[in-house]
Amino acid sequence: MFLALGSGTRFLKTIYSSKILRFSTSAKMSLKFTNAKRIEGLDVNVWIEFTKLAADPSVVNLGQGLPDISPPIYIKEKLSEIATIDSLNQYTRGFGHPALVKALSCLYEKFYQNQIDPNKEILVTVGAYGSLFSAIQALIDEGDEVIIIVPFYDCYEPMVRMAGATPIFIPLRSSKPVYGKRWSSSDWTLDPHELASKFTSRTKAIILNTPHNPLGKVYTKEELQVIADLCIKYDTLCISDEVYEWLVYSGHKHLKIATFPGMWERTITIGSAGKTFSVTGWKIGWSIGPNHLIKHLQTVQQNTIYTCATPLQEALAQAFWIDIKRMDDPECYFNSLPKELEVKRDRIICLLESVGLKPIVPDGGYFIIADVSLLDADLSDMKDNEPYDYKFVKWMIKNKKLSAIPVSAFCNSETKLQFEKFVRFCFIKKDSTLDAAEKIIKAWNVQKS
Repeated sequence: MFLALGSGTRFLKTIYSSKILRFSTSAKMSLKFTNAKRIEGLDVNVWIEFTKLAADPSVVNLGQGLPDISPPIYIKEKLSEIATIDSLNQYTRGFGHPALVKALSCLYEKFYQNQIDPNKEILVTVGAYGSLFSAIQALIDEGDEVIIIVPFYDCYEPMVRMAGATPIFIPLRSSKPVYGKRWSSSDWTLDPHELASKFTSRTKAIILNTPHNPLGKVYTKEELQVIADLCIKYDTLCISDEVYEWLVYSGHKHLKIATFPGMWERTITIGSAGKTFSVTGWKIGWSIGPNHLIKHLQTVQQNTIYTCATPLQEALAQAFWIDIKRMDDPECYFNSLPKELEVKRDRIICLLESVGLKPIVPDGGYFIIADVSLLDADLSDMKDNEPYDYKFVKWMIKNKKLSAIPVSAFCNSETKLQFEKFVRFCFIKKDSTLDAAEKIIKAWNVQKS
C-alpha cells in the first residue's frame, strides 16, 4: 500500500513533530533530575577507579584489600551444607540472624565487662560499610560536627557529609624516620592538645579506626584513654571501626575503647566477617553497643536494606562457634591468620627496603604504605591535575603491571600533600602473587639520592 505524496508528507511531519515534542518535554523534565544536594561532590570513588584499572588479569593486584588466600575450609563447607536447607534460603530476622547474634554475643562477652543482649545490642549489617552508614544516619544530625582522624578510610567523610554534618579533621603525625631504624606505624600519633582543640559543644562524634587502615597503627591504652576522656568530657559518641581486630602482630594488643570506664554507653563498635574470616565477598558486618544507641541503627536498617543473606549469616555463626570453642588453640583462625600474615608483612617490608624504600611497618591490619618517590617513574604523560600518588599508581599499573592504592585518597584536601608520595600495598595474598610482585619490584630502577 502506498501513501499519496501529500498524506505521506503530513505523516512524516506528524512523526517529526512528535519527536520534537518528546525531546522538548524530556529536556524540561531533566532539569528536575539533578542530583540530591546530599551527594553533591561525592561522585568520585577511589575503589571504582582503581579496581577497574587493575581488572586486567596480567596486573599483579596489591591494591584493594582483597584476599586471594583461601578462607578456612570449614566456613566454605558450612555454607555448602546450609544451601541445601530450604528454610535457610528464606528471610531471617531483620536485625541479625538469631544464630549469628547469639554467637557474636558469646564471643564479645569475653572482652566486655557486661553481658551483651544479642537482640537489643547487636545489629548485623551489609558489611562494615552498612554498620558505618546506619550509625551515622541514625545518630548524626545536620549541623553536627564529627571528628575524623587523617588518614581515614575513604567513606568516612562522604557518609558524614551525606548526613548534613561537618567533618573536623585531625592528622596523625610522625617525625622523619631515624636513619638505621625502621619506620613504624607506632611512630604516628595524635597530638593530645591538638585533639582536645577539635572538641566543642557541636561535636557529636569521633570516628576511631584501630587497627588503622591504611597505616596499620594499633592504638595503645594511653592513646585510647585520651580519646575516652575527651568523649566523656564533651558527651561525645565514639564510632569505633575495629574490622582488623584479630590482625595484630607481635608485641601489640588490640584494645576496645568500649571497654574503658564510661565508654560502653557512648560507643558503637564495628566488626566485619570479611576481615575476620577472609570472606570479603560475603559483605556481613555488625555493630555492637548499648540498646539506647543500637535501636536507632535498627530503625535505619529496617527502612533501608531490612536484612542480610540468611545462608551467609548461618554459615558465619557456625564458623564462629568452631573458633569460639578453641580460642586458645593456635589452630583457631583468630590466632593462625595473624601469624601467617606477619610472615607476609615482613617479606614485603624486606622487599621494599631492598630497593631503597622506607616503608612504614604496620602493627596491625594487612596493608603497608611506603614513600615511592625514589622509584624511577616518568609521569610526564599523566594528568597534571592529579596528586603524585594517583599519577604514580596509574603509571605503575600501565607500565609495570602492578597495582596499589594512592594514600592521598584517604585524606581531606588540606592533608593530601602530606601523604601524596605514599602508596598502599596489600599483603593478604598467596605466595605466588607476592612472588610476581617481588619480580616486578626487584627489576625496578631506583633513583640515587
